[in-house]
Amino acid sequence: MKQRAYLSLGSNLGNRSANLREGIGRLASLGTIVMVSGAYETEPVDTDIAQPLFLNCAVALDTELAPKRLLTSTLAIEEIMGRRRDKQKGPRTLDIDIILFGNLVVGANGLTIPHPAMHRRRFVLEPLAEIAPLACHPVLKKTVSELLAALPADSGRVRKFTGE
Repeated sequence: MKQRAYLSLGSNLGNRSANLREGIGRLASLGTIVMVSGAYETEPVDTDIAQPLFLNCAVALDTELAPKRLLTSTLAIEEIMGRRRDKQKGPRTLDIDIILFGNLVVGANGLTIPHPAMHRRRFVLEPLAEIAPLACHPVLKKTVSELLAALPADSGRVRKFTGE
């Protein structure tokens, strides 16, 4: 049975726009791409490593894959596209996070859904609100729009991206 998964994609190495486009293209092999947000330029967060700005977007994917299989598949896409995990929160060609997966709550085997930091990250919520403002966090029982509205003003600079 198909489930709707919401994914957050980010890139801050190489041609960021092309990396997002390629990542989205590769995600199409895992199900049906239903919607894609615009791109947003964002500052790196939760890191002490100096690095370039990110481009982020959100993707709605209808998939028959189980959550763990979706995670394994997205990690493989990251690796194919040159992602190296040599530094925690370091620069990356492509990062794909599973934000929501239907109404599931998962916390096992290296997978946590909903994403444990989604409600604190403007770079996740702004693109997600563009494509799924009424999607509900199954634990906090708030919509993406409500979570975004509750963020403090200083929760990171996020601006709509108009081109490299």
